[in-house]
Amino acid sequence: MAMEIDPRKLLYFAAIIEHGSLNRAAKLLGVSQPALTTSMARLEAEVGVQLLERSAKGIVATRSGDILYCHARLIREEIQLAERDLINASDTRSESIRIGSLPSLASKIVPMALSKWRETHTDGHLEIVENAQVDLLTGLLRRDFDFVIGYTKVFDMLDGLRQRVLFRDTLCVIAGPGHPLRAYDTLTWKDLVAFPWISPTSRRTHTVLEHIMQTMDAPLPQITVCGSVSLLKSLVTKTEHLALLPAHAVSEEVAEQRLFALPFYDPTLNRDIAVFFREGYVMDQPRRDLVACVNEIGLMLCHDKNVDR
Repeated sequence: MAMEIDPRKLLYFAAIIEHGSLNRAAKLLGVSQPALTTSMARLEAEVGVQLLERSAKGIVATRSGDILYCHARLIREEIQLAERDLINASDTRSESIRIGSLPSLASKIVPMALSKWRETHTDGHLEIVENAQVDLLTGLLRRDFDFVIGYTKVFDMLDGLRQRVLFRDTLCVIAGPGHPLRAYDTLTWKDLVAFPWISPTSRRTHTVLEHIMQTMDAPLPQITVCGSVSLLKSLVTKTEHLALLPAHAVSEEVAEQRLFALPFYDPTLNRDIAVFFREGYVMDQPRRDLVACVNEIGLMLCHDKNVDR
């Protein structure tokens, strides 16, 4: 039988989970605690399972509650996005440009492109988010971003999205100054996967590595999740971890011999960088100029794919 779930109760439910208290959630929502308690009882009756339970930490979600909370949070975010878009549509001021970028591109190419764009667009408002590719594309579909700068081929294209390739960069395997593999003239994937690795994304952490290992028919190495490229570089410098980063993202560290690009190359390390946008989306001139700047900087930095070792 189909469930009839009241969307407002889902918003109430999400607030209770996040505050761990009926009383605090009721104050935030502007309703009485008895009314909120009754609302949650009716929600549990609608879905046919228990959603909340008391613990030493306060009110927590059951296993079924955790599942429903994920959807409740998304519904709330969609309402907030709708409110924002409606306000922007009626506002006479220029709307902020919202872009998403991979962490490996946000470390150098995107900042340089934004600096160049600012030379002619001094008054534009920008919002930039770096995240894992699949999260960026999902956010693009949800209208979190105007467009996303990412890479092609690893992820299947999501329905409703289009892409345009801007340039090609090359990933390199980086290591710290004291890494044992620096003594080798040539390396294989078998040599590389014997050491632990660090991934620069916070979710779906080793998709690129998994893709490469499947192509190579090699085992997946031990992987540590790292939330930023700068932290990744620091960890690689001080430990025996390895990492994959574009040559342009480590050029300064390699030149100063704080990091080293190991003597390994394979065609799978080449990747096309593209701009992703929603089907039917039409960019205005400032947005087209920003994409053009990313394209220009990317072509300039990736023209020489060789990194001094």
